[in-house]
Amino acid sequence: MAIIPFNDRAPDTPQVTKYDERHHRTYWRLLDAAAENADWHEAVHIIFGIDPIAEPERARLVHDSHLARARWMTKIGYRHYLRSS
Repeated sequence: MAIIPFNDRAPDTPQVTKYDERHHRTYWRLLDAAAENADWHEAVHIIFGIDPIAEPERARLVHDSHLARARWMTKIGYRHYLRSS
C-alpha cells in the first residue's frame, strides 16, 4: 500500500478537515494496530514509513498524534459524515 503524504502532527481541531478525509484509511490502520496491541514502532514503520530507531521523537509524534486523531474521529468526528449525507 502506498504511503499518502502526511504531516508530522495530525489536525487538532474540533471539526473534520480535508486532511482527515484524505487519511481515514491511515486512521483505520492505526486503530486496527492498537486493537491488536501491535508495537507502535512496527506500526509507525509500516503505516508511515518512518524508521523509529533513526527518528525516535518524530516517529512517536507522528504515531501518537495520528492515533489520537483516529480515536477522536471514532468518538466525535464521525458525526460530520452523518450530517453530510
